Amino acid sequence: MASTSAVTDSRQSLFDFANSASTKASDKGSISEAQNRFLKLLTTQLKNQDPLNPLDNAQVTSQLAQISTVSGIEKLNATLQTLLDGMSVSQTTLTANLVGHVVLVPGSGLQLASGASAGGIELAGSADEVIVNIKDANGLAVKTLSLGAQAAGVHNFTWDGTTDDGRNAADGTYSISVKATRGGEAVSATALSFATVRSLVRNGADFMLDLGSPGLATMDDVKQIL
Repeated sequence: MASTSAVTDSRQSLFDFANSASTKASDKGSISEAQNRFLKLLTTQLKNQDPLNPLDNAQVTSQLAQISTVSGIEKLNATLQTLLDGMSVSQTTLTANLVGHVVLVPGSGLQLASGASAGGIELAGSADEVIVNIKDANGLAVKTLSLGAQAAGVHNFTWDGTTDDGRNAADGTYSISVKATRGGEAVSATALSFATVRSLVRNGADFMLDLGSPGLATMDDVKQIL
């Protein structure tokens, strides 16, 4: 039978090993290896323990729980990484599918073609009155559109190309600005512009939408997809 001193030293090595293994969660390969070595060492100690000085069940249970926790965290991290990788692939696929589509993004540009044009606004809160001012390339006022009362969120508007003095505006690029009020107080409003996605541009690990003259936009910028 092993001496009490030998059993005590061996038992301590068991606990030391478990504690050491539990601090190496960053090493994927070490988790499984540590579990196997710990269980083999534990089995050996149980077979050769001194009946008069047995292993402390509470300590053994604690060390087993610690090893299991580290393993569980490692498996959770692996699962989360798999989910993140899948989301990244899905996001890239969705972004790629936008090429050739028209999207509504923040911007002040407004294109008039054959007497038809459309744009959008985004309100941070509800408004009693929303006014869209349209100007030409020279910055001269062309048309004032009253959208009336609008709820918070994204809204579209159209313009038939007629000016405030009743003339037909020439086709081309115009700019818009938005003014919204509620009870006489200003409401935060953002002008939105329609643009066609021409291609994708890599920006680090992500992709940005190339909209041509309006510039680049992220997926977070997209308010609508046509």
